[in-house]
Amino acid sequence: MTERTLAGRYELGERLGSGGMSTVLLAMDRRLERQVAIKLLAEHLADDEQFVTRFRREALSAARLVHPNIVQVYDFGLDEESGRQYIVMEYVEGNSGAEILAAEGMLDVPEAVGILSQACRGLDYAHRSGVIHRDVKPGNLLRSRDGVVKLADFGIAKALSEESSITQVGSVLGTAAYLSPEQASGHGSNPRSDIYALGVVCYQFLSGRLPYEAQSITELALKQQREAPPLLSDLNPDVSPELAAAVDRALELEPEARYETAEELRLALADGARGVAPATAATSVSTPRTAATTVSQATGDQPATTVQRREPRQPAPRAAAAVAEQPRRKRGWVGPTIVLLLALAVGAAALVYITGSSSSGSVRLRQVVYQQVDQTAAQMQQLIRQNTK
Repeated sequence: MTERTLAGRYELGERLGSGGMSTVLLAMDRRLERQVAIKLLAEHLADDEQFVTRFRREALSAARLVHPNIVQVYDFGLDEESGRQYIVMEYVEGNSGAEILAAEGMLDVPEAVGILSQACRGLDYAHRSGVIHRDVKPGNLLRSRDGVVKLADFGIAKALSEESSITQVGSVLGTAAYLSPEQASGHGSNPRSDIYALGVVCYQFLSGRLPYEAQSITELALKQQREAPPLLSDLNPDVSPELAAAVDRALELEPEARYETAEELRLALADGARGVAPATAATSVSTPRTAATTVSQATGDQPATTVQRREPRQPAPRAAAAVAEQPRRKRGWVGPTIVLLLALAVGAAALVYITGSSSSGSVRLRQVVYQQVDQTAAQMQQLIRQNTK
């Protein structure tokens, strides 16, 4: 690679950004005469054969994603002269979500929901195509000058996260705040992990802060297990309880309790912004928090804590209580039913006595009825004792 040319085709320009694992440069594709963005991976990555294999596989998967809300991958390979791996991507002239946050501190509801809605569309398309992003964060949401939002960096996160001889500290710690609980605890990623990360981005856009402030992945995992972040409506008066509940569901501890698809998240955000409550997760294994029922430790005159405690993660407390009460409920109908039957029997006796009181057989009828009532009452009392032990 000459000082200004890559692979004999791309004329390199100004630096657009850099990190521990890569540097992004603006470039001109001489062959197609268009501006592109080129990500140059760190030099030491090219020495790991397993990484190179994974990188090529994931870059190829990302290149197959063609959607208005996804940054297109045009080319990738190894520059023979420099020995550096590179990816050639669509150049989006505008700002990243991280730059927008740095400039504005916090976004208003329409702007935040508008950005996230477009990101949801791109993410939903990727998931339906079998690709998981694994590194959703504000820096990977690019908004063009005409307002189109695109997700960037598909494919690289998986290559970096899988086991290899290279160090992963720089690649993981930089995005720890957006890791889902299952990722932070060392388990694999899935589409709902991306949905969690997008929920974190939305939380940050609408509050100017992260749901969890942690200095390490271990601390983050502990906080996610032990605490539930304050609802957005408690932090930002412009956020409706319905929108707060919609974001809160995306941040659920258990993947099954989150939205099944990014499209569901998009619809929930749109509804929440209009004051429409989101649907409750049908498969939630925990007691979901809603805007009306926050999980706090407020008791008596004590105010609720700033960071709310999660409910114990065990099979739905309400369901367990219902199971415990089943035997009692099964017996509970017997008493009232017997009392009702006894009352009906007595009423019938009184009716027979009244209707027959003017006839010569009134005494006989009364004696027969009361004998039957006595027998019925005795039987009922025995049944009550048997079923209330």
